[in-house]
Amino acid sequence: MSDQIAQELAFWENRQGYEFGHSEYIEITQEMINKFAEATGDYQWIHTDVERAKKESPFKTTIAHGYLTQSLIPALLSEFEEPQLAKVKVNYGIEELRFKEPVPVNSRVRLKASIHDIKNLRGTLRTKLKVQLEIEGKKKPAYTGIVVLLYQF
Repeated sequence: MSDQIAQELAFWENRQGYEFGHSEYIEITQEMINKFAEATGDYQWIHTDVERAKKESPFKTTIAHGYLTQSLIPALLSEFEEPQLAKVKVNYGIEELRFKEPVPVNSRVRLKASIHDIKNLRGTLRTKLKVQLEIEGKKKPAYTGIVVLLYQF
């Protein structure tokens, strides 16, 4: 292992608890919701039927699929600093994911992240990031969880 890689690993290992802050906001549009429904086959009316949602939904509008909002994690995390010398980054999993608040169509969301745990496993950096998806104007986040990433050097 090169000295440069060893230095980067040591740098990241010492960042336990580091808060990245917030990503930029992204708007959840009906077009995004419909495309997600097409990609997954999940056409539940609460997501895709605008007129029915206005009349029958307790939210009086369509809401994003929970898994759509979860699928935004890689793009929103890409706004934060990460190891530069890693050869590859692998999504390893999400722990303790809890959907806490629905995301109505046309809402703006952003990701808040911090380093929950970080370990050097013989040249692979296992990073656990505590994340929450915030909905602009709401106190409760859409979800919380711990994203596990592996950076291989």
